Amino acid sequence: MHMRNNFSDQASGLRRLTNDAPVRVITITGGKGGVGKTNITANMAVAMANKGKKVMILDADLGLANIDIVLGVEAKHNLSHVVKGEKTLEDIIIDGPSGIKIIPSSSGVNDMAGMGYREHAGIIREFNSLKSTPDVLLIDTAAGISNDVVAFSRASHDVIVVVCDEPASITDAYALIKMFERDHGIKRFRVISNMVKTHADGRVLFNKIMKVTDKFLDVTLDYMGAVPYDDYMKKSIQKQSPVVNAYPRSPSSIAIGKHVEKIDRWPMSKSPSGHIEFFFERLFISNNKLMA
Repeated sequence: MHMRNNFSDQASGLRRLTNDAPVRVITITGGKGGVGKTNITANMAVAMANKGKKVMILDADLGLANIDIVLGVEAKHNLSHVVKGEKTLEDIIIDGPSGIKIIPSSSGVNDMAGMGYREHAGIIREFNSLKSTPDVLLIDTAAGISNDVVAFSRASHDVIVVVCDEPASITDAYALIKMFERDHGIKRFRVISNMVKTHADGRVLFNKIMKVTDKFLDVTLDYMGAVPYDDYMKKSIQKQSPVVNAYPRSPSSIAIGKHVEKIDRWPMSKSPSGHIEFFFERLFISNNKLMA
């Protein structure tokens, strides 16, 4: 209890230092691996940056970090070095395509649930001291259900669930949504149907999931749309270049651009909780509750 009070005091001090610009925090997750979640995250970030947004990606796949590989950039240091006090956050941030910023992680990073008060407060302090605060922070989580995935999702403004047309993906996405709703009170989700042949197939896939959630869960699913898997997407992955830059007129690029336009129209919180250090305060408090 004493630790939580100290944490609240630390966060209160940081509130007085923050700027007034809210940061939209979006967690992008999926029930299983292989649904294209990281590729969606990377391309949405670049598409947002191409429209003039300041975008940062936090690679939160603490067991299999790969956002830097997808974007063709090299990470010499990662969040583990910040936690250990060896580097500052500014030291590890990588510049990506179109000016996006990337916070790399690695399999060497302890999960957030394993961190103590000092590590929590230190990370908040590091984010509060960033020279430039992003407009959007995209969180690329690990696949499946873990304390980290839950905590990031609970702390974010929006949760996007990426699914593909495979029985395991549909089943695991439903299990993820069910767990969020039943155990953690998250009731609204945005859904992207990825790697489908046509947009009509994407709608059919979404309807399969919604049919089950409507029957058994008290949640709201918003369909963002589909991202078709075309030859240009395949080529861009091989080139380690975002498809929205490499092939901007491809069907997959156009679809991702439409998703970004939809995000721009989502209501944005105007409360102080929109500031970036509040996201990490919510993240760590959420993890404390998960571990209690």
